[in-house]
Amino acid sequence: MTGYPDHRQQSPRPQLPAWLDRYTTVGLYGLLIGTGLCLVAFLTNPVPDPSFPWATLPESLRLPIAQPRIEHWPVTYTIGIWLWIIGFPALFLVGYRRFGDWMPSGTPMWLAGLPALAMISWTTYCRFFWPKLHPPTWNAPSYTVVCWLYCSSYNVLWSNLAYLIAFVGVAATVLAVRRRHVAGYILLGFGVFALPLGLPAVYEGYRRLTSSSG
Repeated sequence: MTGYPDHRQQSPRPQLPAWLDRYTTVGLYGLLIGTGLCLVAFLTNPVPDPSFPWATLPESLRLPIAQPRIEHWPVTYTIGIWLWIIGFPALFLVGYRRFGDWMPSGTPMWLAGLPALAMISWTTYCRFFWPKLHPPTWNAPSYTVVCWLYCSSYNVLWSNLAYLIAFVGVAATVLAVRRRHVAGYILLGFGVFALPLGLPAVYEGYRRLTSSSG
């Protein structure tokens, strides 16, 4: 009996460099630990995040202690959110590792396109929908350095720059899908300016440039 060929069996899964593979694994653990630390803050403080005062537990469910705060947020909540920020790029690397070979555009989409779309989404949320706290603080959680500059100052210049960088990432993805040689340079540039979210794009840009010069 003749069956249909299974592309997943014919093509080996994409391999990451050892250091990036380790980061991916550690980043996923960081996301889980960060989630747990954020939940701990709900057990100790009546309002862990002042941006969302409705997100609280009844006093009967909280522990009879209260964590100190780093600026606006309890200690474990702050650590948890920054672990999310550091580990978030690992989600795209996991997707690439599992599904990047399923279609020709899979690699640039996982490593640059989806991070760019995430950057557009986070920038839009932070600028237009996030209930901003005052005064702005250096401890404002942000997924890229330029987003941190906005969230720690509320200066729209940085938000506009974040949009520009994200759309460069979209353009780099399109060029990479079309196999343009210049895509490697633009991917690398987008990734650097979008760090830490842009880490997957840094890898892809560097990989393309070194493979084409070899």
